[in-house]
Amino acid sequence: MAKIATLKDLSIWATETAADQRQEDVNFLLAERLGLSPSEFELKQEMVLTDAQIKQAQKDVKKLAKGISPQYILGYSWFYGYKILVEQGVLIPRFETEELVAWTLEKLKSGETVLDLGTGSGCITVALAKEAAKKGITDLNLFASDVTDAALRTAEENFLVYDLDVTVRKANVLIGLEKFDKIISNPPYIKESEKDVMDQNVLQNEPKEALFGGKSGIAFYQKFTKQVREHLNPGGEFFLEFGFSEKQQLQEMFAKELPDFTIEFKDDMANKPRMIFGKWNK
Repeated sequence: MAKIATLKDLSIWATETAADQRQEDVNFLLAERLGLSPSEFELKQEMVLTDAQIKQAQKDVKKLAKGISPQYILGYSWFYGYKILVEQGVLIPRFETEELVAWTLEKLKSGETVLDLGTGSGCITVALAKEAAKKGITDLNLFASDVTDAALRTAEENFLVYDLDVTVRKANVLIGLEKFDKIISNPPYIKESEKDVMDQNVLQNEPKEALFGGKSGIAFYQKFTKQVREHLNPGGEFFLEFGFSEKQQLQEMFAKELPDFTIEFKDDMANKPRMIFGKWNK
């Protein structure tokens, strides 16, 4: 192996060592560890590295080569501009979910009680609370629920980092939870039949219960539509993410199960069906 001195040397070695991994993952991992933005990473390829930087990067890249996601190697991910702690067993935040948060922020009001259902890392609650404060939306009563202890532990760590007062609950969908003004959720919605076309890193690293929505992909929504009236205040609203291939099924289900709700579907920035809004007309 040629001696590594500069970032360019390291990049070449890393790309060869983790040849089966996506180049964007290699670059992201190196840039984050070195504290560089994506543009700095490209512009500073001649930067001379310290021995400690090289050793750390080599250790990281060897893990990446084994198929460990870069966010788990670093111990964090980015969501809505906030650094979110993650570990194996907790879903890595997705950029598409930022759009769900933005949509919720448009309708959020001071003093409301809000549930982040299936909170995972707690990224939705962190972004919603911090961005709401910037907009002058205050006195939110925040709740976060999940079905796994690992997720709830990580979420609580993130709430502590951002000094948020959040009531945490262990729950399967809505059973046993309070009533809310707003419910926001990025639930599991991948069909079991889609395993074959998924990124192997995702399958190898991320929690199955946060990914898969049963055979049809819509198991969560079937439970949610049956339970939601018991857990919304009159006039309450929900915001849900879903898989783009499920829109027609969900349109039919929500029309049948929630005729007393105003339902709206919205595409994401890639022009794929991605989000549902519902308002209880009570």
